[in-house]
Amino acid sequence: MVAGDSLDTDKEVLLKLKSFLQEQNPVNQGRYSEWNGENSNPCQWRGISCSSSNGPTVIGVNLSDSNISGKMFDSFSELTDIQQLDLSKNTINGAIPDDLNQCRSLVYLNLSHNILEGQLNLSGLYRLEILDLSTNRFQGDICVNFPEVCRRLIVANISSNNFTGFIDFFDECWNLQYLDLSSNNFVGNIWTGFPRLFEFSVSENSIFGPIPGSIFPNNCSLQMLDLSVNNLQGVFPGEISFCKNLIVLNVYGNNFTGQIPSEIGMISSIESLFLGDNSFSRMIPETLLNLTNLDFLDLSKSNFGGEIQEIFGRFTQLKFLVLHGNSYKGGLDSSGILRLSNLSALDLSYNNFSFPLPTEISQMKSLSILMMSHNQLTGNIPLEYGNLLQLQALDLSFNMLSGQIPQEFGKLSSLLWLMLADNSLDGEIPPQIGNCSSLLWLNLANNQLSGTIPPQLAMIGRNATSTFESNRVGPLDRPRAGSGECSSIKRWIPADYPPFNFMYSILTRKNCRSMWDKLLKGIGIFPMCTAGSVVKTYEISGYVQLSGNRFRV
Repeated sequence: MVAGDSLDTDKEVLLKLKSFLQEQNPVNQGRYSEWNGENSNPCQWRGISCSSSNGPTVIGVNLSDSNISGKMFDSFSELTDIQQLDLSKNTINGAIPDDLNQCRSLVYLNLSHNILEGQLNLSGLYRLEILDLSTNRFQGDICVNFPEVCRRLIVANISSNNFTGFIDFFDECWNLQYLDLSSNNFVGNIWTGFPRLFEFSVSENSIFGPIPGSIFPNNCSLQMLDLSVNNLQGVFPGEISFCKNLIVLNVYGNNFTGQIPSEIGMISSIESLFLGDNSFSRMIPETLLNLTNLDFLDLSKSNFGGEIQEIFGRFTQLKFLVLHGNSYKGGLDSSGILRLSNLSALDLSYNNFSFPLPTEISQMKSLSILMMSHNQLTGNIPLEYGNLLQLQALDLSFNMLSGQIPQEFGKLSSLLWLMLADNSLDGEIPPQIGNCSSLLWLNLANNQLSGTIPPQLAMIGRNATSTFESNRVGPLDRPRAGSGECSSIKRWIPADYPPFNFMYSILTRKNCRSMWDKLLKGIGIFPMCTAGSVVKTYEISGYVQLSGNRFRV
């Protein structure tokens, strides 16, 4: 077969693929709808890439986010030189056809964010270097694919599926650098080979047992380690300090006991540290103050109680401090937290604070997120909070606050969320709230507000574009793994509102983080039809909740 014949054959396969996709979804169609049989060169079609090394031939098909639904096309192997296949971010269902296993030249395969299901067998794809199957419904034991599929594998993401079994079958994957096994149903002990990777996540599984210090070699390569939400136990080993390039360490949600390893303070590269929801002792090692690059610290749900430890006020470089769910009663001022001028996010929700809201918070000019819900805070909301001009989310719900909503809130043009529900606030809604041009989510339910609903309220959220754009390029440019996103999502998105309530059955820490990140960037979290259109798009949908008050109709 001459080169031209090969390209003609590829063109016929692509046109067959186009017809198959159009039959599956005749309404919403992606870039493949532009493929034209009269154009003799498929290498010029959108989503198609070619190689000319052996004459023109199709080597890549990228139909990511192309409104594809129904079963998966079962003739990709007829593209005999295909090396890259990306069908991610569609709604393809059913099992992967056996035909795909015949695509022996595949180097890159991305089927993520679909609803594919069944057992996985890709053992014929021994040239794979990058594999992404995340966010599907695959199930069963994955070890049948190894070691054949991983001899050249560099990146493997099989997170957010229903895989089961043990995870000790990666020993022969010597080129592997990035492995994400999170949000599955894996069991057993930890795979001891993970320190040789750059990134490893096994969060939200059922991995148990201790972490032996001996598994961390002197030349540990890890830059990101996520062991969160498992059943790991014992003392966390100080040998983690051998991982000199570690940037993110997440051991949240396990059963670790004893002291927080002081050796962590030797890892100068750490930026994000998640130690919450364990049984570590109350003493925070002074050595952690040596982490000059640390900007995210999570010690939530640690059963600390009493006064907030004084050491937190000395982490002057912090941008995110998460201490929710700790039963703290005091120490907010004496700890020095309120003098952390670089803080962008402070989460003190789900504690036992019972004092008036501190006016000093208004001096924290960098705050964009302030969460103090589910306490017993009393008194009025300080007028000075209207000076927090960077504020995007303010959650003071489920407290004992009284008095009126400050009209000064009208100055908060970046505010996206205002949550004041379940307090004892009275008076009228200040019309100045209508000046909050970014305010999309407003919950004032279950207070003692009265009077009439001001017509200016119809003006909120009229233009949140500038706030969303700042989040796309600013410090929220990449998702930041916290521990409170799911409780925030449940608190901020009403379960009884039909467009949202389906989410409550699928929430994991990983997709809560993704939803949270998307909302902050102005990206909708589910497709919906806008008025006058049959095509679903991801639109941001806000709400106003005013029930349980004393308004006049």
